[in-house]
Amino acid sequence: MKYQRIMLKLSGEALAKSGGAGLNHAVLMDVAKSIQEVADKGIQVVVVVGGGNIWRYRDTTDSGIERSASDAMGMLATIMNSVALQSALEKMGKHTRVCSAIDVPQLAEPYLRRRVLRHLEKGRVVICAGGTGNPYFTTDSAAALRALELGCEVLLKATNVDGVYDKDPDEHKDAKLYKELSYQEAIEKHLNIMDQAAFSLCQDQHLPIRVFNYTERANLLKAALGEEIGTLVHG
Repeated sequence: MKYQRIMLKLSGEALAKSGGAGLNHAVLMDVAKSIQEVADKGIQVVVVVGGGNIWRYRDTTDSGIERSASDAMGMLATIMNSVALQSALEKMGKHTRVCSAIDVPQLAEPYLRRRVLRHLEKGRVVICAGGTGNPYFTTDSAAALRALELGCEVLLKATNVDGVYDKDPDEHKDAKLYKELSYQEAIEKHLNIMDQAAFSLCQDQHLPIRVFNYTERANLLKAALGEEIGTLVHG
């Protein structure tokens, strides 16, 4: 049975060119097409996009820029990616709103929960940008927070592998793919599904997480329809 409202978490690297930087326009359009297919099924879609293809603190610790300023730059990077994704979706005729935790009225609406809910009820795709608006929080945490605030039924985490494995599948041919995990099993097995703060929030509020491979375009629609794809982490 399909979900009524989903949260899609995309990393900035998911939209990047080869090497992990910049924007790959072909990938951007493929991702937009996948989102459009889900929305056309009557499923309400909320998206959080990371900014790691442009700026991320942990990759730039030697820059000399202090943490709060660096995180602010990362939040601005998420707005750039969100505006690009909005443009791609609207090129396909899908009404889309970027709602930012940081005030940038020339580019995005402010994030107001009631306004976002109204957009979703009208069938618009909503992209939540600017992280949480605070330093020291990742976009994983922003995705978990917005998903809970907006009543999303599942958090779909897009990756470039088929789900959660017991070890790195790129380095170990015998890596085992988990089809289903409890939150506690994921913690005990030290599986880094999301950052600790985001994962704890999902666990505490019983928000299921499905990890899937976004590089196959049909997979997002399958995940949104509740099909058994990738790995489901739940209580």
